[in-house]
Amino acid sequence: MEFEELKQKYEMVIGLEVHAQLKTKTKIFAPDGAEFGHEPNSQTSPITLGMPGVLPVLNKAVVDMAILTGLALNCEIPSRCKFDRKQYFYPDLPKGYQISQYDEPICGKGSIKISNKTIGITRAHLEEDAGKLVHAGAAGIYGSSYSLVDLNRAGTPLLEIVSEPDMRTSDEAREYMEELRNILRYIGVCDGNLEEGSMRCDANISIRPKGQKEFGTRAEIKNVNSFKALQRAIEYEFERQIELVEQGEEVVQETRLWDDAKGITSSMRGKEDAHDYRYFPEPDLMPLEISREWVERVRATMPELPNQKLQRYVELGLSEYDAQVLVNQMDMALFFDKATKEGVNPKTASNFIMGEIAAFLKEEKVSIEESKLSVENFVKLLKLLEKGTISNNIAKSLVVDILKTGEDADKLVEKKGLSVLSNPDEILPIVQKVVADNPEQVAAYKGGRDKLFGFFVGQVMKETKGRANPQLLNELLKKELEK
Repeated sequence: MEFEELKQKYEMVIGLEVHAQLKTKTKIFAPDGAEFGHEPNSQTSPITLGMPGVLPVLNKAVVDMAILTGLALNCEIPSRCKFDRKQYFYPDLPKGYQISQYDEPICGKGSIKISNKTIGITRAHLEEDAGKLVHAGAAGIYGSSYSLVDLNRAGTPLLEIVSEPDMRTSDEAREYMEELRNILRYIGVCDGNLEEGSMRCDANISIRPKGQKEFGTRAEIKNVNSFKALQRAIEYEFERQIELVEQGEEVVQETRLWDDAKGITSSMRGKEDAHDYRYFPEPDLMPLEISREWVERVRATMPELPNQKLQRYVELGLSEYDAQVLVNQMDMALFFDKATKEGVNPKTASNFIMGEIAAFLKEEKVSIEESKLSVENFVKLLKLLEKGTISNNIAKSLVVDILKTGEDADKLVEKKGLSVLSNPDEILPIVQKVVADNPEQVAAYKGGRDKLFGFFVGQVMKETKGRANPQLLNELLKKELEK
């Protein structure tokens, strides 16, 4: 049996654990800054370093963001949660334990809707991040390989969002991750930058024969830092586990690392269960009481969510595909929203944003905020187009110029002399010249080759540098060709 046929015997079961770094100015239990990109070990304090006698103080902004996220994910928000100590030693965890949440998390069951199903959320809980190890090569200062510890990230607030094992394909896992990132970004709690580690994903994969209800033994894949890598890692692990089972071997419960360069997972350590961490209530933090008034205050700050924005865009006349593309690029969606609030046609604005603007940004490797195109100038350009002052082709050319220079749309049209020619006395002589210069095409057109009309339009547009009013040009050209 071919391996592709063999794969049809099995069903994959996927659950994702996503760690989202919350966008607070300071850490979860300490006053040090939580920004990315500073000099190693410059964002630390005695609390972060776990010095004797220090005490954690909970950052209220972290709790607000966790509640907001829970509401956006349709989670139950309990009236009480507590923190626990998770015991394990690691070089970048100075205290030798992590303050996390175990049996009473801040967010209970919830859900995320993707295109073809609803994925359950088991829980979302708060915890502090560990630091970061920087591994050096063999030619180190001690003549062998070594690792350096950067504790800037230690103590940054994380919200771990745990899904139910409801996904069955790598496509579903990717769509879930993309939708989750969109939600976190739109509500402003996480920038969702997988490359910088502000959003990290661990994938739990198991297989079972199709039709079987019981789950198989799962393996956890760590070190997945892109959507593409997530899909590749899941597919590799699916095939690896099938090969083991078909050879009569057992899948081992373990943690595995994804090597993106080699396209394989490799064993890291045996997968721990909860009892291995010896959880117990954090003695330095009281349980947190969350009143319904607090929850409602946070709910009142909820911005428009991605699925709501998608529905609104479709109601504005955009296709579902165009709407989804815009929603998936938050900076473009916010730019689009500002432009349409000024009264420009939504479909026209969408076409420009997803066409010429997106192509320019991709080529220049910049965001729309980093370009020189302001919303006000973009609106000016589209209103010139809607009024018929400039043609669509000229508008497409000008938007690229404005992206590069930031020059005012009105002044640019005036400077380049690009306003539409709408005076019949200016266009007719050009039409007559084009007809006179192409007698063979005129004869063919009159002989029934109607498609040649486009040839004449093109020639006139070439002569006028695209400035001729299309409707007027068509009228004059038809009359001239019928003589």
